[in-house]
Amino acid sequence: MRQGYDNFHLEEILSKAVDLQPLEGDDILFLLSLRKNEHIQKLLHTSRKLRQRFFGDNIFLYGFIYFTTFCRNDCSFCRYRRSNTTLPRYRKSSAEIVEAASMMVKAGVHLIDLTMGESPTFFHPEPDGFEQLYTIIRAVKQGNGTAVMVSPGVVPDGVLADLAAAGADWYACYQETHNRELFSSLRLGQDFDRRMRIKHRAKKNGLLVEEGILTGVGDSIADIAYSITAMRRLDADQVRVMTFVPQKGTPMADRPVPDRLQELIVIAVLRLVFPDRLIPASLDIDGLAGLRQRLRAGANVVTSLVFPGQGLSGVANRRLDVDNARRTPEAVLPVLKTCGLRIASDHDYCQWINRRKMLAEPIAPKKRRAPHNG
Repeated sequence: MRQGYDNFHLEEILSKAVDLQPLEGDDILFLLSLRKNEHIQKLLHTSRKLRQRFFGDNIFLYGFIYFTTFCRNDCSFCRYRRSNTTLPRYRKSSAEIVEAASMMVKAGVHLIDLTMGESPTFFHPEPDGFEQLYTIIRAVKQGNGTAVMVSPGVVPDGVLADLAAAGADWYACYQETHNRELFSSLRLGQDFDRRMRIKHRAKKNGLLVEEGILTGVGDSIADIAYSITAMRRLDADQVRVMTFVPQKGTPMADRPVPDRLQELIVIAVLRLVFPDRLIPASLDIDGLAGLRQRLRAGANVVTSLVFPGQGLSGVANRRLDVDNARRTPEAVLPVLKTCGLRIASDHDYCQWINRRKMLAEPIAPKKRRAPHNG
C-alpha cells in the first residue's frame, strides 16, 4: 500500500513541476527523501525534461581563476582556512589573471569566475582596499568582453555598487547551509544574517547572485529542503550544491567521504524548483569522471574549469584533473555529446544574463525539439 502511495505522490509532484507550479516545502522534502532507484530515475528524467524545455541542448562553461588563496576566515571545512599552516599559498598578479582569463575565453568559456577568500589584501581599514579588485575586474572585462563572476566573501555594502561599476556581472556568496547552528560550526565566527543580507543587497545593486550549499557536513534532508526554500526567497539566479570533500589541516579532516547520490538528487530537485535558472555541475568534486552524472541530474553549467600551466588550484580538490588538462572545454565536449548536449553560444549566454538583469520579461520555455537520450 505504501509503495502505491509513494508512486502516486511522486507522479503528482513531478506533474506539478512539469506544469511549472511552485513546489511546496513538503513536496521538496519528499523528493529529497527518495531512495528507490526507479523513483530517483523518474526524478532525474523530469529534471532533464525541464532543462530541455528552458535551455534546449545548451550547456554553459565557467573558467575558474582562484587567484589568491589567502583568507582571513577560519571555516572548519576549508583547506585555505586562516589557521591552516600546512600548505603553500599564492597570490596571482593582475597580468597573470588576465593571461589566464584570455586563454580560457579563447578556449570557449562563457564566464570568468574570479574566486578568492576574504583576502587581507582587500579587507583592511584603508578605504581604497578593494581598488585592486576593481582593477582586476576591469582588466578581465575589457580584455575579453566576457561575463565576470566575483566571489570575494562578505564585502562592505558600499563595495557592491563598485563591483558592478567595474564590470562584474555576478556576485557569488555561498551560505553552505541555512541551518543556523550548523552554519556556526562551519563558518566559525561569521554572521549568518549579514551573509544573507549582502546577497539581497547585491541584487539591488544590479548583480546576479549565486547561492550554494554544501552537503555531507552533518546536514539533514530537512536542512537541505529549508535551504532550497531560502534560495527561492532570495530569488537566486544560479543555485548550486556540492558534496563535502574532507581537507587536511582542518577540524573536519577525518570526516567520512559522503555518498554522491545526495548531491545528484539535490541538483535534480533544484531544477524542478528553479527550472529557468543556472545550476552548476562542478568539476572540483569528482573531476571529469563525475560530470556525466551531474548533467543527467539536470545541471546546465560546467564549473571549475581550470587550465594547466597557470599555477591555479581548485578548492575542494586542489589538483584533480588540472595538470592532465581534463578540466578544459576540449575535455568536457565528449562528455556533453554522450548526453546529447552541446556547448552554448556566447550569444545564448549573454541573452540569458541580459534578460535576468532586466527582469522585464519572463524567460519563456524554448520551442520543443526532438528528445535526446541524455
